[in-house]
Amino acid sequence: MNVMKSFREVLSNARNVLILTGSGISAESGIPTFRGAGGFWRRYQAQNLATPEAFAANPSLVWEFYEYRRRVANAAKPNKAHEAIANFQQHASGKGSKVTIVTQNIDELHQRAGAKDVIELHGSLYKTRCTVCHEVTTNTNIPICPALEGKGSPDPNIMVSDISKDDLPKCQTENCKGLLRPHIVWFGENLNDHVLQQAYNAVENCDACLVIGTSSIVYPAAMFAPQVAKRGVPVAEFNLETTPATRHFTYHFQGPCTITVTEALEL
Repeated sequence: MNVMKSFREVLSNARNVLILTGSGISAESGIPTFRGAGGFWRRYQAQNLATPEAFAANPSLVWEFYEYRRRVANAAKPNKAHEAIANFQQHASGKGSKVTIVTQNIDELHQRAGAKDVIELHGSLYKTRCTVCHEVTTNTNIPICPALEGKGSPDPNIMVSDISKDDLPKCQTENCKGLLRPHIVWFGENLNDHVLQQAYNAVENCDACLVIGTSSIVYPAAMFAPQVAKRGVPVAEFNLETTPATRHFTYHFQGPCTITVTEALEL
């Protein structure tokens, strides 16, 4: 309790708070992390589908995978940790302070909880990008196109995906009609420069930092909080277990985010 009290005092004096979140916070809303030994969809290691090469080889299969992920995220609800973060941001704004949320998640649960100006490092399940004209658009339709109606089952006995490329999501920009892909940063791809710069600015300017539900092994996000700590800024980690970065931080709160984060940000 004394440690939590100490961190809450740090927060009460902070004027520029950075909150970094990863898949652990959304896992408590029932969204699979797809990382580690259990990260399979059908018989595929999920990470092997989240690549440009997989999409080039079988866009139908990749779109089925993402249709499943969109459906799961759409059915999920923001949990108490998401809500506590959004409420804390709103409260801080009311007293002239700033709370910047930088997330590795693509489910938009922060926004649905009421958070504003969320920096999405890895994109969003509800955005698409044209492979021809590169236009990025928002699409919250479930299914995203008629051909994906009822598709995306995680059943491991389903071995094929044979939707015609002509029936997959298409760009609606005039005179384009190019094949759409999820607006997600896949393995082997670089983060968007503008988004990355926004994150760097938050890292450089914060005077307190929370790291919530992240394994601290996916770069460049994994280096953000250690960079903050190196400046002597208090960093608090909230996770079910310690991570490779724990030793760099001032505070570590172990347990479900819905309990630890809610207590830390209680107004």
